[in-house]
Amino acid sequence: MKRRALLWLFALMPAAVLAQPADYPPSQIRFIVPFTPGGGTDVIMRLVAQHMAEAWKVAVIVENRIGAGGVIGSQYAAQQPPDGRTFLAVASAFGVRAAIDRAVPYDVGRDFTGVAQMARSPSFLVVSPAHGFKSLKDLIAHAKQQPLGIYYTSAGVGSTAHFHAAAVAHLAGIKGEHVAQRGTPEAVNDAMAGRVLYAFAPGPNAIPLAKAGRLQILATTSPAGARFMPGVPTLAEAGVPGYEGDDWFGVFAPAATPLAIRERVAKEMARILALPEVRERLANLGAEPAFMGPEEFGAFARQYVASMRKLGGEIGIKAQ
Repeated sequence: MKRRALLWLFALMPAAVLAQPADYPPSQIRFIVPFTPGGGTDVIMRLVAQHMAEAWKVAVIVENRIGAGGVIGSQYAAQQPPDGRTFLAVASAFGVRAAIDRAVPYDVGRDFTGVAQMARSPSFLVVSPAHGFKSLKDLIAHAKQQPLGIYYTSAGVGSTAHFHAAAVAHLAGIKGEHVAQRGTPEAVNDAMAGRVLYAFAPGPNAIPLAKAGRLQILATTSPAGARFMPGVPTLAEAGVPGYEGDDWFGVFAPAATPLAIRERVAKEMARILALPEVRERLANLGAEPAFMGPEEFGAFARQYVASMRKLGGEIGIKAQ
């Protein structure tokens, strides 16, 4: 028993050493993004990582490990040593997946600990301009005229966009079938090409394409409306009341990562998110800084999983 206890103490020593803010950061830090390159999480994390690397003079790597709706990368991050060298950058889809799929090999509250929320973004209902819809009511009328129903897409089963799209179909009385894609860029491409009727996408993916005239935005999930796209109505204003919510983007660490490390990383993220050039870049992407520190963000994530589990039961979403 004594030998086992000593081994346990030695295993914890690297984390204990790194827990001192004066000794942090190490020469290399990784942020695992469990979603495809080009998605909102990837874009925002790379923006923050670039400034972090410049300020700290260390290698800050953003690594995409995709698959299974974010489960593969998330599980990998959970299994890393809690030494402040590896973090997990996610969007709200991470919490949604954990809420509806009891088979995921990790628990948000048990296997991860909060570092920081970085930003929030309205999600937008997008369609191909070729449809010629003037409003969401036009889309709903068209969908109800299709005897076999319509298709909508998202970044995967249990993604936040899946929740948004399924909730609209449910509340509007549309007969719709979900087509799961590998990630947000692929789902947006399907909607843009007209292969599906509609999709939901966060600002970083929807707004640049809408401004270029390649995508049409009919509504936003944000209860405050779309500051970044004036004139875009909320879902309630567009005729589908009863559902709202922004997408969020944040960072977790493996469970047992010392609070001193998490606070050090969070403090640097807060500084970066306050930079005028970063705020401007986020605004161009349809997002805005929405900082939460380690404890607040951890509590928020646990509550979010619980609320999404309840909502999933109400609208009939479950993992396939």
